[in-house]
Amino acid sequence: MSSAFLTILFAVALVLMLGLRLWLISRQIRHVAQHRGAVPPAFVGVVSLSSHQKAADYTIARQRFELLTTAWSAAALVGWTLLGGLDTLNAWMLDTVRPAWGDMAYQLGLLLGVTLIGAALDLPFDLWRTFRIEQRFGFNRMTPGLWLRDLLVSGTVGLVITLPLVAALLWLMASAGSLWWLWAFALLAAFTLLMQVLYPTVIAPLFNKFEPLADTAMVQRVQALMQRCGFKAQGLYVMDGSKRSAHANAYFTGFGASKRVVFFDTLLKRLSPEEIEAVLAHELGHFHHRHVPKRIATVMAVWLFSLALLGWLMGQPAFYVGLGVTPDILAPNHGLALVLLMMVGPVFSFFVTPLTAALSRRHEFEADAYACAQTRAQDLSGALLKLYEDNASTLTPDPIYVRVHYSHPPASERLAALPGH
Repeated sequence: MSSAFLTILFAVALVLMLGLRLWLISRQIRHVAQHRGAVPPAFVGVVSLSSHQKAADYTIARQRFELLTTAWSAAALVGWTLLGGLDTLNAWMLDTVRPAWGDMAYQLGLLLGVTLIGAALDLPFDLWRTFRIEQRFGFNRMTPGLWLRDLLVSGTVGLVITLPLVAALLWLMASAGSLWWLWAFALLAAFTLLMQVLYPTVIAPLFNKFEPLADTAMVQRVQALMQRCGFKAQGLYVMDGSKRSAHANAYFTGFGASKRVVFFDTLLKRLSPEEIEAVLAHELGHFHHRHVPKRIATVMAVWLFSLALLGWLMGQPAFYVGLGVTPDILAPNHGLALVLLMMVGPVFSFFVTPLTAALSRRHEFEADAYACAQTRAQDLSGALLKLYEDNASTLTPDPIYVRVHYSHPPASERLAALPGH
């Protein structure tokens, strides 16, 4: 593999990815705008014209914003790689940090520097999304103070968790021989399982309050459903989702004995008890069909492939030079190789997005079918309609955009698949 070949391959893949994404977003904007004027026939009398138009306007606003962020992300990636941004940062780290603090500090510093600079560059976009787009459509409930607190807490938690993990990974890359990637995979797999236990009990409470579900009748209804489905949970909790957003949801979290059911307070206020039970039955359908372990297994398979690929690429000088970086010929470049793969990997993985989206939509259909076997289909239908309306999800997405990007089926397909529709 020559550096020139890799440069051309990367440039072509990036242009194709950027072109396809911008084309898909433009299709979505046009399609939603063209169907804004009338409620689709299947939803006439169920969804008001004002709600339909709000969903269309919200979708168009978000997609126009995505046009900007997509172009910006591509430009930033070119700046980091072919235009020498990462090479400049790496050279500075080699000259200043490594002589004073050693090789591990240099590699962690490089990763941290890239992360912090990237986060700073993305900060204005996050602010605009939260306080202009979400605020305009009535979804944002965060104050600037809460937004800043979330930023600081999430950044601190991220550093506390990821720095030791990355340090261990870099140590394995340097010390575990040619098959280091197998040991690294075992480390990441163990870390993933550990986070399934720690997230609901340690991390999530740093951001939201979780109180036991106090509605006795609702507790009995939920427990009866879980008993019918053969499911056990550590507890039933209500999360103060309204503290940050008007969007509603319910989910399961945790692993093994730490599994818990979490309801957004916005969901409990909006849906009837029967509809809440149907939504919960849908989530139980994911567990019945073992979708969560399957998804974790898929992620781990991708990690295994990526680590094996990294094990080969980091020994190829063309890998660095072809992406605009000069490697250190006198020392390993483990941290540099890891950063490069993290940067360019999403360019190539974009082309398998339709496959992963299709699998996710299939899982949603399976979970819906399970929910209809445990509860009434009309209750699930009613709940979905309210959630689509409350979350301003468009009823008329572009079909091609759906096939590439939608992890959940659009409303028309999803409701049509329910019994009685």
